[in-house]
Amino acid sequence: MAKVTSKLQVTVPKAVADRYGIRPGDEIEWLVSGDMIRVVPPGKKIRTMSSAERLRRFDLATARQRKRNKRPHAASAQNRGWSREDLYRRGRAR
Repeated sequence: MAKVTSKLQVTVPKAVADRYGIRPGDEIEWLVSGDMIRVVPPGKKIRTMSSAERLRRFDLATARQRKRNKRPHAASAQNRGWSREDLYRRGRAR
């Protein structure tokens, strides 16, 4: 966890800097993303999608969800004919 100084500076943890190739003097980008802040390391392209592409992906995700919702639901645990304890006892000497 990094702390913010009185000058509103933040130290990037060494492990994070090493992983993303952040060096002293590099400029990083801060992006507001809803309730979060995204930090974009130097040299990384920020992926932006057109409105049409976002809508296309949303429609695909909606279709997948509708397909999942049409699947039959699993039987309740009481109607399966076995219990959790049966699973733990299976294969043991009686």
